[in-house]
Amino acid sequence: MRSTHSGYTRLSKVHKFSAAGLTAAAAATVVFAAVSGGTASAADAHAVKPVAWSAGSFGETQQDELSTYADAAAAKAKAEAAAKVKAAAKAKADQERASRSEARKPMKPAAAKPAAKPAAPAKKAYADNLDGWIRQSLDILHAKGVPASYEGIKRNIMRESTGNPRAINDWDVNAVNGVPSKGLLQIIDPTFKAYHVEGTSWDIWDPVANITASCNYAADKYGSMDNVNSAY
Repeated sequence: MRSTHSGYTRLSKVHKFSAAGLTAAAAATVVFAAVSGGTASAADAHAVKPVAWSAGSFGETQQDELSTYADAAAAKAKAEAAAKVKAAAKAKADQERASRSEARKPMKPAAAKPAAKPAAPAKKAYADNLDGWIRQSLDILHAKGVPASYEGIKRNIMRESTGNPRAINDWDVNAVNGVPSKGLLQIIDPTFKAYHVEGTSWDIWDPVANITASCNYAADKYGSMDNVNSAY
């Protein structure tokens, strides 16, 4: 009858086989000693070691599989790294090639800027007095090619009207005929209209228009207002 006391441990199948092997080895030692005439000692019995089960063969297989997997992963990583290096080198080469190609392109000439329009000449300012009227009239006369001088004009103005642009003669023959002489150079309406100069007013009382028309008339009849020294 087997005891189930807690102090004892049930033997496993492996332990049983080991114990059986140990017992058989001890028995063989005793038989050998009896045959040879010697006495077997306990040390001799323990010299024969039992054969133990080992799971080493299964562990080595797993290690081989893991080693193979690691080698494959390392090879893949190395290949990917090499591919990245190659791609980066190609991109750099392409960029350098593009830069060289761009540098070889002929530069387009800069578009010519349209020429700036010449600024309109500033309008000349004239004083609103006898001096300014004479100077403005002279500029108009010279632009039209009509001869006259500042001195000749002023001399005749002072004789005819003393510089009064509203002067009028209401007693001479022209006044008797209904066409009195008017303005700075005492010109009558028909003569003013006939010798009016473009660019001036059609008002006979306008100082510049009066001087310019009178000088135009004098140039036609006497060659210039400079040649007039009396009534004309």
